[in-house]
Amino acid sequence: MVRIQIYDTTLRDGEQTPGVHFGVQQKYDIAKRLARTGVDIIEAGFPASSHGDFEAVRQIAEASARGKLGDATVSALARMRKEDIDAAADSLSEARRRRLHVFIATSDIHLENKLRITRQEALDRIRDSIDYAVGLGRFDEIEFSAEDATRTDRAFLLETVRLAAQRGAKIVNIPDTVGYTTPGEFKEILREVKKNLPDDVRISVHCHNDLGMAVANSLAAAECGAEQIECTVNGLGERAGNAAMEEIVMALNVRADAIRREDGEPLFCGVHTKEITETSRLVSSLSGILVAPNKAVVGQNAFAHASGIHQHGVMAASGTYEIMNPEDIGLTGHTIVLGKLSGRHAFADRVLQMGYSLDAAGIDATFARFKEIADKKSALTDDDVRAIVGEYLDSLEGMYYLNTFQIQSGNHIKAMALVSLSVKNPADPDEPQRIVTEAAPGEGPIDAAFNAVNRIAGAEDAELVSYGITAVTEGTDALGEARVKIRVASTTYTGRGVSTDVIKASIKAYLGAINKWKSMQEQAENREA
Repeated sequence: MVRIQIYDTTLRDGEQTPGVHFGVQQKYDIAKRLARTGVDIIEAGFPASSHGDFEAVRQIAEASARGKLGDATVSALARMRKEDIDAAADSLSEARRRRLHVFIATSDIHLENKLRITRQEALDRIRDSIDYAVGLGRFDEIEFSAEDATRTDRAFLLETVRLAAQRGAKIVNIPDTVGYTTPGEFKEILREVKKNLPDDVRISVHCHNDLGMAVANSLAAAECGAEQIECTVNGLGERAGNAAMEEIVMALNVRADAIRREDGEPLFCGVHTKEITETSRLVSSLSGILVAPNKAVVGQNAFAHASGIHQHGVMAASGTYEIMNPEDIGLTGHTIVLGKLSGRHAFADRVLQMGYSLDAAGIDATFARFKEIADKKSALTDDDVRAIVGEYLDSLEGMYYLNTFQIQSGNHIKAMALVSLSVKNPADPDEPQRIVTEAAPGEGPIDAAFNAVNRIAGAEDAELVSYGITAVTEGTDALGEARVKIRVASTTYTGRGVSTDVIKASIKAYLGAINKWKSMQEQAENREA
């Protein structure tokens, strides 16, 4: 049997989903859950891109050193630049097993329009950068990626991968960067690549989903020689996303009879399938990106049956309409229901089981919020707790916090909002917070409240891209979870807030997006400095 290694890039490529920004603590929690799920390699980030990414990779590497990530390799991305490679080396220094992932675009459209270099200059960078990385002696493995490989001239692609392997890259990645290829075409590319590489060099693939074929292309690659598949939880990623980890894993499990090497040898991976559901839910909670109900494997409708004929068949024999058992992916009807009489210990234990690693202050803050909501709601489920903890983690890097608000609205008057925010100085966390209050009109209470926040934050140019509020669970006392996406200077930011008061939830969600914008703005200023 051939083991397919699962290289999870949720923390790096998944974070490129428009509006998604993982804080350091959020990345740490996701990394721990990925390790528990059994992925082989965790791409922790792009250390040279920002101080926050460097710190996240460093903390994940330290967790690896303490045995918190099992046998998982920790990987960091770098461009073909010495400073990028140095940053990756420094951030990974404590990890049990360290992988450098260097990349450069190889297609003519990228070389000419993005990098503005010749093919020969690209080859020079590959040679010099891999030589430099090997010379450092600080990495256990080096992976080379030819960005936009599937649109690269075939002869030049083969030249780049041969060179990378000769200089010391033991993993060669063939990305379908823009989701352009098809399974049949991808197999042709992979067969040629395999013929041009030594036997001790592993082939990896990284497929995007622009034409909806990321998983199919990844599995086709595994059939003809790829030994590593790069993917993300819930298919997160820029544009239409990446190949979804849960779909690849379950396809390899459910169709082990059909998905095989071309010589007939069976394939398998080491992911613990019963951890898939909890991992999907944690990533959805921390990313703020809802899983579509009809999403394969982890969507809420994946095991739902509305048709009477289907319902009858499933009740008679589940195999009539279900090709997987819900229990196989960790989906069960068991859940612990907490209420206002639940103690701090029970709450903290459940938070830990769900994959969050809050310190004592974090437990105190989220438990206080839990009790506040529990006084208004008869019982809280796992989904409620995820919403509360996710909101708290979003707030850790925030600059603005809701203090009070008042709304005047009616069907014959223009809405007015008076909003007071606590403002924290991110440069000096010990500085006392100040209260800033602004009033603003709007077309309705939500619009007015958002306008008041914009005045305080200096975000008058912020454009509301989307807004929605949903009940976390059923019932008239349901916790409302608001989700907001804003655009500032062509970049989008998401936020979410929870409350039994929909206006309060909406303001908190908007503040979450504003805080992410401010955080990214601060990081950009620090890089320039």
